[in-house]
Amino acid sequence: MSAPAPRTLVAGIGNIFLGDDGFGVEAVRQLSAGPLPPHVEAVDFGVRGVHLAYQLLEGYGTAVLLDTTARGGAPGTLYVIEDAEADTPPGGAPLDGHRMTPGTVLALLGTLGAGTGTAPPARILVVGCEPACLDEGIGLSDAVRGAVPRAVRAVRDLVGTATPTPLPAAGPAAP
Repeated sequence: MSAPAPRTLVAGIGNIFLGDDGFGVEAVRQLSAGPLPPHVEAVDFGVRGVHLAYQLLEGYGTAVLLDTTARGGAPGTLYVIEDAEADTPPGGAPLDGHRMTPGTVLALLGTLGAGTGTAPPARILVVGCEPACLDEGIGLSDAVRGAVPRAVRAVRDLVGTATPTPLPAAGPAAP
């Protein structure tokens, strides 16, 4: 009998009131609509970055963060970032509950972990989507809305086994 798969947290991040910034929230909503392996928990964190940071210290082996990620590609381009800590701002970042990027959350993990005696997940990935519009308003652009099902498939591929196939550090995900 094989050992159980390590716990995995899939976190939807974003502000639904800023257009395409709602990508992570919508992607985790669609992901949660279907069955997930028993070791996977999918949660909409929205703009609650501090809550996410504390949650990441609760014994997960892997975390997959879904968020918009502006890297200069065409709107709707998906990126899978393996070494998410590489995108962490140097020296951390100021805490702003409405603008906590995955990098800001990860920068906070060291401080919280030291204070609580816990460790973050060994593997942290970001599945990011290039936004078209981050202006005030509810609803995703057509390009980002079209990327959501592809992001859900990418996350399902990543969490479907205990040891996912390694992916490139960053770049477009498969369509």
